[in-house]
Amino acid sequence: MNKIIVAIDGFSSCGKSTMAKDLAKEVGYAYVDSGAMYRSVTLFCQRNGLIKNDVVDEEALQRVIDTIKIEFRLNEETKKNETYLNGENVESEIRSLAVSNQVSIVSAIPFVRKAMVLQQQAYSKDKGIVMDGRDIGTTVFPNAELKIFLTASPEIRAQRRYEELKAKGQEEKFEDILENVKKRDYIDQNRAESPLRRADDAILLDNGNMTIEGQKQWLIERFNEALKKANA
Repeated sequence: MNKIIVAIDGFSSCGKSTMAKDLAKEVGYAYVDSGAMYRSVTLFCQRNGLIKNDVVDEEALQRVIDTIKIEFRLNEETKKNETYLNGENVESEIRSLAVSNQVSIVSAIPFVRKAMVLQQQAYSKDKGIVMDGRDIGTTVFPNAELKIFLTASPEIRAQRRYEELKAKGQEEKFEDILENVKKRDYIDQNRAESPLRRADDAILLDNGNMTIEGQKQWLIERFNEALKKANA
């Protein structure tokens, strides 16, 4: 049976990664978190003094962009894929609010997106992949057999992010998180390079009032439909 590519796009803190990870595990596909890639580049910029007052030193970043290598490795203890930046596990650090506050300005840079898209597309040679992000169905895999676009209100997404950070021991104010969510929405939708938008053939899902289990079942059904169609 031929494998397919699943592209899951949508707004920040919509649960894209949770859905994508669950589906990949359920059907035995590879999972790639494209958002983690942009977060890793952001972390690299922060560590190397390439962001000052929310302005990226693009000239300096462009000189080193080809040296930034991002991988996903399975943690044998947790059985989860974790993000490595130039060989270092940065899974926890890239999820901080500090990185969240600046990832949109880094990911809006055209040469950064082009570099990451090339790395993302390299994963798809044999298909059998689930990838989530902002432009997977429109730019990275425009011919993906299944495209999903997730949305939910900013308040619901901010609450999810607040609870996620709190569970990790990171205390942040809800108001700050909500402001960050709205700011990222605006930047993601209005950037010149690969703006966040729903692909014409993407299935829209507002998961604001859905449980994780409900989402999982819904996505499995859509996956089976797409797989059957691809092998008809």
